[in-house]
Amino acid sequence: MKTILIIGGGVTGLSAAYYLQKALQAGRRDAEIVLVEADETLGGKIKTVHQGEFIMETGADSLVARKTNVAPLLDELGLREEVVYNATGISYIYADGELKPIPKEAVFGIPLSLESLAKTGLVSAQGKVDALKDFYTPNESFTKEDSIGAFLEFFLGEELVEKQIAPVLSGVYSGRLHELTIASTLPYLLDYKNEYGSIIQGLAANRQRFLGTGDRKFLSFKNGVSSLIDRLEERLTDVEIRKGVRAETIGRRGERYVVAFSGKEELEADFVVVSTTHQVAQRILRDETLDEDFRLLKNSSLISVYLGFDVPDSELPKDGTGFIAVEGSDLRCNACTWTSRKWEHTSEHGRLLVRLFYKSTCRDFESLRNMTEEELVQVARKDIEDSLGITGTPVSFAVTEWNEMMPNYHLKHPQIVKSLESKLAERYPNVILAGSSYYGVGIADCILSGEKTARRIAELV
Repeated sequence: MKTILIIGGGVTGLSAAYYLQKALQAGRRDAEIVLVEADETLGGKIKTVHQGEFIMETGADSLVARKTNVAPLLDELGLREEVVYNATGISYIYADGELKPIPKEAVFGIPLSLESLAKTGLVSAQGKVDALKDFYTPNESFTKEDSIGAFLEFFLGEELVEKQIAPVLSGVYSGRLHELTIASTLPYLLDYKNEYGSIIQGLAANRQRFLGTGDRKFLSFKNGVSSLIDRLEERLTDVEIRKGVRAETIGRRGERYVVAFSGKEELEADFVVVSTTHQVAQRILRDETLDEDFRLLKNSSLISVYLGFDVPDSELPKDGTGFIAVEGSDLRCNACTWTSRKWEHTSEHGRLLVRLFYKSTCRDFESLRNMTEEELVQVARKDIEDSLGITGTPVSFAVTEWNEMMPNYHLKHPQIVKSLESKLAERYPNVILAGSSYYGVGIADCILSGEKTARRIAELV
């Protein structure tokens, strides 16, 4: 009987185990599936914290609702009744010491119409004129492997990109636009440019794709995102799960692999799925040939600070769900989600809960990462006072630091992943990399990576 070992109990590893179990049961085939996780709990960067009346997420707070692989899985897991959607509201950019609304008819800050461009208060008259270049300048050289920043600036002008688009896109993709490819961010923009002659006209023609679901763009669960992790774990009835077990090395023994764990345990396996961060994969594979590629992959850091106040959510000065700070603003945070407004289930009695994000790109990040929790809370309180005018003392807080744990896709990322795949196939057949370090950072992307990995192995068992 074949043995399949999955290293890493985050959502990717759990999804791989779930879909493998499903495929083997459907085909009435026998195989031993073992999942090991270094921590004492599963979930990786997904963890829901319940503190008093507040629900707080240490990592991702939602799934993208329009991802086609999400709904079928939720149905299979019986989670549909637990689903909640984000509330509607205006998103803001904090610039020039005030909150300025992002036009409602915009996708990642990119206008959906001439009217949306004309009405924005974030860009000067000259900046709006510069953006009209999109309507009369054809694409003669850009491909999907080019920089999304260079592409957008060329056709929409530097000011619109810098003041309205970059704050949004950089926040979503955790990187500077000139270091991110069109392919890894918004590949359809190039298709629209080539087909319609204009990015804006292309978005307008496909507006239902982006606005058709209203503001229900994201989903979570009544008891937090960990509900997904808990339900996956419950359903893995034919999977042996070992928690608190750290993989140390992967070696060869004939046609099989020997994985050594902390505590001097060993396990022989026919297939090994490595669904960890790329740094962990590099450490346990210990191969100089692979190291050449692993070293080129980039991660960034993030500090998340929740503050819960004993004041009604209605005291927020604006109708909205949060803001993004432009680079160089007087705030130290990159963004702030008004969590109790965006996700009503997170505050049982409607008291104010906000979440602030401090990324590697923010001002003084090196000093922030050396601060204590109490000091970080004080920094967050100052940002809330300066941006929202709220001065109360928090009754709850939660600080999470992800040091070099946030994948940061850059221009060479696709080529590096292809190179790793090729070298692994040659040097370690049936050792498979999966997860956010390589194939997409969202929860839905990780689920899909796990599913594709399971399908690949199921065909060979």
